Amino acid sequence: MGTTYHIRYVSANPRHESAKVQERVDAVLAQINSQMSTYDPTSELSRFNSRMTTEPVVVSRSLEQVVRRALEIAEETDGLLDVTVGPLVNLWSFGPKQRPEKVPDAMELQAVKAVTGYQHLNVENHQLQKEIPELYVDLSTIAKGYAVDRVARLLEQMEIQNYLVEIGGEMRLKGNKPGNQPWRIAIEKPDSSQRAAQRIIEPGNMAVATSGDYRNYFEEDGVRYSHIIDPRTGRPIQHNLVSVTVLADTCMDADAYATALTVMGPEQALVFAEQKRLAVLLIVRENGMFKEYTSTAFKPYLQ
Repeated sequence: MGTTYHIRYVSANPRHESAKVQERVDAVLAQINSQMSTYDPTSELSRFNSRMTTEPVVVSRSLEQVVRRALEIAEETDGLLDVTVGPLVNLWSFGPKQRPEKVPDAMELQAVKAVTGYQHLNVENHQLQKEIPELYVDLSTIAKGYAVDRVARLLEQMEIQNYLVEIGGEMRLKGNKPGNQPWRIAIEKPDSSQRAAQRIIEPGNMAVATSGDYRNYFEEDGVRYSHIIDPRTGRPIQHNLVSVTVLADTCMDADAYATALTVMGPEQALVFAEQKRLAVLLIVRENGMFKEYTSTAFKPYLQ
């Protein structure tokens, strides 16, 4: 996944020695990586992407589940979560394919955009199928969240009931930390020049994901280009919403919704969050300052 993970748990059981837990966690993560990584050319997803055919391909239940949920959220968000925009991400220099940071020309952009679109991807009967042979699926907006959920499920199967699981900034929490105190997490201030906390929250038994454009970007001729691509335009987002934090029951959902809401922009994101009763914190850059907006469902976490 090209990132790090960090797990804390509380247990007095000698069977829960950290080396044993880590061995089992690593096995789960290695399996997910072998299914969904775009960094690994031999992964199940990479092999699907490299097949220049529209024939259906039998895939693992895990890959099927993640793609299915990605397509459901794509429908809910009018395509603003689109797991086929990988070629556009690469074109804008932000993908696993290293390329110079430069703005693509209009013809190049149009050609790449023509081979994207979640509606050209189908999942049925444990099979994936693309309607365009060149379609390329990248699950980086949802697979980390899924991995967090899988690790959380493993810990619960091992009868560990107090834990914090974090992969690449996406988290799931349950129970309490040592001293029987609730887990507290910091939501980062969206400032690329420093690392500081914008707000501290106690999420309880929830998953938390944050999406932002303040770490991964480049500038050309005084214009800032974010790594978050708007599937409608094929270009980086250009509004003033700089950070979205979503709390949900599963980290897979929190991860995917955080990306989709970031693409939406502040006004549409708040309306969507209210409609879906999502717990959402938006941080918007206004007149050089950071201003917070929250959905109704997030308000209990502001105490």
